[in-house]
Amino acid sequence: MKTKRARFITSLITYAVLIILFIVLTVMINNKSISRTLKGQLIPICSWIVMAVSLNLVVGISGELSLGHAGFMSLGAFSGIVTSGWLLNGFAMEDPTLRLLLAIVAGGLVAGIFGALIGIPVLRLRGDYLAIVTLAFGEIIRNVMNCVYASVDGTSLHFGFLNGALPGTLLLNGPMGAVKVKTISTFTAGFLLVMFALIVVLNLVHSRSGRAIMAARDNRIAAEAMGINITKYKMMAFVTAAVLAGMAGALYGLSMATLVPTKFSFNESINVLVFVVLGGIGNIPGSIVSAAALTILPEKLRFLQNYRMLAYAVLLILVMLLSNNALVKSLIRRINPFGRKNRGEEELRA
Repeated sequence: MKTKRARFITSLITYAVLIILFIVLTVMINNKSISRTLKGQLIPICSWIVMAVSLNLVVGISGELSLGHAGFMSLGAFSGIVTSGWLLNGFAMEDPTLRLLLAIVAGGLVAGIFGALIGIPVLRLRGDYLAIVTLAFGEIIRNVMNCVYASVDGTSLHFGFLNGALPGTLLLNGPMGAVKVKTISTFTAGFLLVMFALIVVLNLVHSRSGRAIMAARDNRIAAEAMGINITKYKMMAFVTAAVLAGMAGALYGLSMATLVPTKFSFNESINVLVFVVLGGIGNIPGSIVSAAALTILPEKLRFLQNYRMLAYAVLLILVMLLSNNALVKSLIRRINPFGRKNRGEEELRA
């Protein structure tokens, strides 16, 4: 009972802090008291937060290592751009809010379908094999998108592979990616997507299904002996993460005037994994903080010029060393009493 109450209070605090930050940032934007650089980073920060939270559902809660999360983001980004362009040019839908909403839904739907198709065979694998297959999936998606062309002619969508001679207005131009994108993403939409992702993930984690997912993570044999369908629950976490990644991709894609497939390389999947590990595996609020901090940090280090990425790497190493220090962990537990686990759960995990 106490654990359930502590979880509820922690979730409530997380929501409240995010709402307060949104209000403060909105006021600063309206008063023009925020730097142009930070203002331009707000939408990408929201996208990366959703990516980190969704990947933490797979890595931290489900206990599976996925290295192709950027592939789902890519699918969502280009699906969202095509959907937005189709609605604008084919159906003359001028309302950017409605167009953005439908584009985000379409991005999540496409990514979810591919997540299910990939998850059916892949989630029967374990450990390194799963990581290698998801890595291959991300690279396949990136290379396939390099060859895809799409255009809208009236209300019809046309797709081509290795052929850019399509009628109507070109939306996807192969290796050049999405061109002349009508940017309609807003910080408000990004904030609402972050809140939606948090509500979905935290409710899933604290539900009966979430407990089954974590039971399978902690002891697969014991969970199977209790009658838990391991593949079903891991599939649930994997597809949910894919849908959220696709929605984040649509938001991100519609904030850029141009977007190339090479943006969603293996490096981006590793970046998201760094957000998860740095924030704490299984720690959803930690993923939010690390995603926001590590998106802003490289820009803040630009004054170091050629040594910027070196300083970034050194800072990451120092943070990881400190976060794994017993003294620092003890201090954090004292400051954050709601982050403690009960003794029985700690013994079980040990």
